[in-house]
Amino acid sequence: MKEQYFLSIDNGTQSVRAIVFDGQGQLIAKSKIDIEPYFSNHKGWAEQHAEYFWDSLCQACQELWPKLPIPKESIVAVSVTTQRATVVSMGKDNQPLRPAISWLDQRQVETKPKLGKLESALMSLIRAKPLVDLMHSQAEANWIEQNEPDIWQQVHKFLLLSGYHNYKLTGQYNDAIASTVGFVPFEYKTQQWADEKDWKWRAMPIRPEMLPKVSPAGSVLGEITAAAADATGIPEGLPLIASGSDKACEVLGTGCIDNETGSLSYGSLATLNITSDKYLEAIPFYPAYPGVIPNTFNIEMMVQRGYWMVSWFKKEFGLQEEQSAANQDLSPESLFDELLAKVPAGSEGLMLQPYWSPSNGDGPETRGAVIGFNEDHTRAHLYRAMIEGLTYALREGKELLEKKSGKSITRLVVSGGGSQSDQIMQITADIFGMTVLRPHTFETSSLGAAIASAVGVGLYPDFSTAVDKMTHSGDSFEPIDANKDIYSDLYHKVYKKMYGQLKPSYEAIHSITKRSI
Repeated sequence: MKEQYFLSIDNGTQSVRAIVFDGQGQLIAKSKIDIEPYFSNHKGWAEQHAEYFWDSLCQACQELWPKLPIPKESIVAVSVTTQRATVVSMGKDNQPLRPAISWLDQRQVETKPKLGKLESALMSLIRAKPLVDLMHSQAEANWIEQNEPDIWQQVHKFLLLSGYHNYKLTGQYNDAIASTVGFVPFEYKTQQWADEKDWKWRAMPIRPEMLPKVSPAGSVLGEITAAAADATGIPEGLPLIASGSDKACEVLGTGCIDNETGSLSYGSLATLNITSDKYLEAIPFYPAYPGVIPNTFNIEMMVQRGYWMVSWFKKEFGLQEEQSAANQDLSPESLFDELLAKVPAGSEGLMLQPYWSPSNGDGPETRGAVIGFNEDHTRAHLYRAMIEGLTYALREGKELLEKKSGKSITRLVVSGGGSQSDQIMQITADIFGMTVLRPHTFETSSLGAAIASAVGVGLYPDFSTAVDKMTHSGDSFEPIDANKDIYSDLYHKVYKKMYGQLKPSYEAIHSITKRSI
């Protein structure tokens, strides 16, 4: 049989990648374009032009072709995976009406959803009213309707970023079920657009005709048009296969397809996921998202702006390493690993709570915190404390997932940018107190999309077979007993108590600074 290859396009938060995989999951060629995640014209806003994302996608593809060691014609399918919950408002001319609103955006509306009295009473009875109000306040569609009514009246299609790219590639408004994560009227339990009587239609002004058709992973969403082929270099007529969001594809690409295997991601949004064939809410009323494998669910705990904090540290404190790396022809990451190695486990008492933004249902008052400073601490200690704090938060998520699922997570696979660091992998093994595995490629989101393509074109009969053939274990890291003991004590005696002890201070800060704005 002629070898088949798959093109995955991954529009994450900080970069756009175009990657080709073979049928065994091996990376054949890769192009990466760094992007500005957003611009902000007002405090708390995070927007980016949809055209900028598309242009970056085109550039990534065009820079891929000279690196490709195989004929372009050997590629048999394309799949797109993107950051979640970034929305694009399209006009009747099929052009964006305004900048896309990023998942990092924090603006809200002050109104309440227009629920009926009986419906409102029922929501209050089952204690869902706070979440309904939160969804209404945070839904981007509500903000546009209330603050830019002239624009909202012109909205023809209301898309997630994945749907926008799919349209640009095929000329059709189609998207993957597993890409549908955001403030839209989607019913996560049934994995389809909400029933016409569902309260979500009254919590936001979106109408059914504004939404794209959604299809399960492995489905054909359309074919690459002549215009898209000209812009990207992708062969015209190739099928575009449905996969899922970057997180959903990441879970698949790490081979984490059951509830005893944890997929830990040190990405811009740090997450820990398990896969289940049953709908389960780790936190009440916070949904389990669609898995790429049809009729499965990814149950997720997250840390907002997780590995983004590392980027922040490098920007604010890492100039020395960046310059040294350039002078020595080294990667900056190798020098940041040296920073971690300089500091013992526990960062000599420096502790960090990584809540730069609220996560997992925390209130808007939530802040990050660093405690335990003394005169011996350096920026290396701060960096290590940052990595440790992020990992403590994910361990806490693991314990909650285990409690809710009734299953122990016995296998932990780590992906995302942080997985490239041996030091971070070792810290993870030590804090979790278990063996952690690194996949054969850290490009697991793109690999997950390629797996969906392989199933879609019939190379493999099902997702389980495709995962078995296309995912492989890389390095493994065992916990160091002495470090494990230190981290266990700090986790139980300090970290787990930090939020409760600091919450009154967070609330006071929020109240005082909110008045001063």
